[in-house]
Amino acid sequence: MVPPQLSSWRNPIRFQSFQENTVEGGFSGSDMAKEQLQVLNALDVAKTQWYHFTAIVIAGMGFFTDAYDLFCISLVTKLLGRLYYQEPGSTDPGKLPSNVSVAVNGVAFCGTLSGQLFFGWLGDKMGRKRAYGMTLMLMVICSVASGLSFGTDPKSVMATLCFFRFWLGFGIGGDYPLSATIMSEYANKKTRGAFIAAVFAMQGFGILAGGMVAIIVSAAFKTKFPAPAYVVNPAASIGPEADYVWRIIVMFGALPALLTYYWRMRMPETARYTALVAKNATQAAADMSKVLNVEVTAEQERVDELAKGDNNFGLFTKQFLKRHGLHLLGTTSTWFLLDIAFYSQNLFQKDIFSAIGWIPKAKEMSALEEVFKIARAQTLIALCSTVPGYWFTVALIDKMGRFAIQLMGFFFMTVFMFALAIPYHHWTLSAHRIGFVVIYSLTFFFANFGPNTTTFVVPAEIFPARLRSTCHGISAASGKAGAIVGAFGFQYSEQGIGVRNTLIILGVINFLGMMFTFLVPESKGKSLEDLSGETDAENGRESAEARQENGRH
Repeated sequence: MVPPQLSSWRNPIRFQSFQENTVEGGFSGSDMAKEQLQVLNALDVAKTQWYHFTAIVIAGMGFFTDAYDLFCISLVTKLLGRLYYQEPGSTDPGKLPSNVSVAVNGVAFCGTLSGQLFFGWLGDKMGRKRAYGMTLMLMVICSVASGLSFGTDPKSVMATLCFFRFWLGFGIGGDYPLSATIMSEYANKKTRGAFIAAVFAMQGFGILAGGMVAIIVSAAFKTKFPAPAYVVNPAASIGPEADYVWRIIVMFGALPALLTYYWRMRMPETARYTALVAKNATQAAADMSKVLNVEVTAEQERVDELAKGDNNFGLFTKQFLKRHGLHLLGTTSTWFLLDIAFYSQNLFQKDIFSAIGWIPKAKEMSALEEVFKIARAQTLIALCSTVPGYWFTVALIDKMGRFAIQLMGFFFMTVFMFALAIPYHHWTLSAHRIGFVVIYSLTFFFANFGPNTTTFVVPAEIFPARLRSTCHGISAASGKAGAIVGAFGFQYSEQGIGVRNTLIILGVINFLGMMFTFLVPESKGKSLEDLSGETDAENGRESAEARQENGRH
């Protein structure tokens, strides 16, 4: 049985007619027909209805899984070190060697980068819907397989884990361009930013769920199989049951993705892809008539006319470079810089908490107690700053605009990072640790009420439909390149130059992100076609001289 809130793909609820919606949007049908296909205008001015929330839930659960899978590994890396790299007679618990730790934390990002580029391209070639189910099943299979990583020695277990986490990342990567593009192409222009941001905001719940699952599982095992601290009895501090804990935590990520697979496969292809890329106006009108429950004219002749225009340039052309080159530079550079800082902070929270003494020394805890306390600290950060930051963006992005939120976010991230770094010794004193955590939390809040969300939203809005998924994939892959720099670089810089100097570097990176934000255009309240110029009536009536001039440039 299909839940009522997800049934609108099949039995749409009747809302105001297309004519009423256009009046609400401030345009008459005849005025808009000159500039835009009626099926696209119907989407732009449609009132918020169940199918919007359906799309948010279906796309958002993919991001819930994405965040859970990418961040849960940071909760169990110290446990993996104790389980597989314990040296008999050592005064300290075992920990992953640097190269293994970097591989386990970073390999999923390498897969994500590859998946963003591949599925971004595939979404423009095959269609958003056809590629969408593939990413979800890849996530489900590889989440389960990651938890079933077995081997005869530590090296083979880690190699198997890294192999499956790469392909898990590959599936996660595909979800970025496809979910963002699908949501932007379904949304109305009045609340489009909030809808795309709401999909991305499910990451916050994914991070929160990762922490809560780790708390529940570790607490349950700790109660059933009590163990002393490492300093009391090294051998007894980690029982064989602990090997199940990390596997359960890792595999749980498959569940929410599996639950949404059915409804994801029932989503119709977006009208913008069907009309503007596949050039099938009849199918686009039929699909959206069912979704919106209004009559929409097909306008096949208009679509054929647009197909003959000058707006069919490809990605590697001078015309794209002239129109969108700076935009693509803006989206890729800001996402790259943001993710260096954001993922460094997220993946290595546990190290920072340990350095300031917020979490006891490893040898003063048992293996499961360490998992519990790391998860509790990260869940507190997520609950107090990460999740609220996402939803502040959802609430305000269509009022403040993307540019203002991104600039503000980078500014405060810079300020707070320097506030932590410059008097770093001050924060390590026991009397000031709470202040450190508060300021550290604020950097997360303004990352999410700021560039972490807007860098996801804007690339889904400002590029032409035939290149939208590809350009979003390129922008997102640039971000993941930054995440790889963060995951690999922070590990070595922390050991080489210390936490204080690393935080100063992250502050400088945030400042550069603020500067590159000026390359990104504001997209608030505009239709996707106005932003990309692909159905602009003026372009269809360019003079021969203007076309020749464009060809020369």
